[in-house]
Amino acid sequence: MRNPDYKVALIVPVYNEHETVETFVKTVNEKLAAEIEHIEIVFIDDGSSDNTVELIEKLQKNDKKISLIRLSRNFGKEAAMSAALDLVQSDAIVPIDVDLQDPPELVLEFIRIWRDEGIDTVYGVREDRSSDTNTKRVSSEGFYYVFNKMSGKVKIPSNVGDFRLIDRKIIDILKTLKERNRFMKALYAWPGFSSKGVGYTRPERVAGETKWNYWKLWNFALDGIFAFSSLPLKVWSYIGGFIGLLSLIYMTWNIFKTMIFGNPTAGYTTLICVILFLGAVQLISIGILGEYVGRLSQEVKGRPVYVAQSITGPLAKKIPQGISSTEVGIAYNSNENNVKKLTSKEEVKA
Repeated sequence: MRNPDYKVALIVPVYNEHETVETFVKTVNEKLAAEIEHIEIVFIDDGSSDNTVELIEKLQKNDKKISLIRLSRNFGKEAAMSAALDLVQSDAIVPIDVDLQDPPELVLEFIRIWRDEGIDTVYGVREDRSSDTNTKRVSSEGFYYVFNKMSGKVKIPSNVGDFRLIDRKIIDILKTLKERNRFMKALYAWPGFSSKGVGYTRPERVAGETKWNYWKLWNFALDGIFAFSSLPLKVWSYIGGFIGLLSLIYMTWNIFKTMIFGNPTAGYTTLICVILFLGAVQLISIGILGEYVGRLSQEVKGRPVYVAQSITGPLAKKIPQGISSTEVGIAYNSNENNVKKLTSKEEVKA
């Protein structure tokens, strides 16, 4: 059984979502009325250029459970989620989309399973994705299949996104991870512990347009694969060996043919095809190697994954004043009466 005074924070990354913010808060208050005393809402603004921040600040005046972490620029959704993991101090968190494609009412079932059954991670399974295009559904299922085949011991459930409830002990483990290339779906699964899925039908966006396109999704998929698998590197040894074997067979055949039939003029087309094929294989292998080297470069530099320029709402009272740093980010929490700069990790409350 959990602490009866538990707090669950809804983690809501936003980027130019002025059409949906007010509707989201209204829906949460209506659908989660049975648990509203245990609920916090933490928006993470990922460098919005519209009036999203102004709308959230307006909502904060009338709703004291709303906090806002404002990043200094657009760092990406994974960075925004990392900021929430670092700074939010609730007993559990629920990453949820502001467009209401993640039904807030399902959070009640998440909380019940977490509280009464002691499950550490409760995730939503998209059983019906009819609101998505056929291309997106097929590519998504293909990615989950490929990732789970390549990632070794870290598996992510199919048709599961960020929408889930995560217990505090898992959050504390995730906060110790120092990697800069952060594929959150797999990181959630990496610590292990008990988990359970809850099926739901994924509805359409309540308003606005998605900020994801197929190019971004493609690069997102590559980040996940390269972060959790070295198979793309290893496979080129086998490809090279196979091509070497074919070359040996072809060379043996040509020697035998020359000894028996003489040495006629070699074909130009065959030569060009072999050169182009081997050149393409070499370029692809170098490209794969470059993907890993580029990510290693980011890790070695150790630049912060995010920079939070301000924190407002109830959360601000729980965060040390001034500049504080975690394993992967930097946050600035100001107070007109008391600003204290932290200079060592011992002073920082993770």
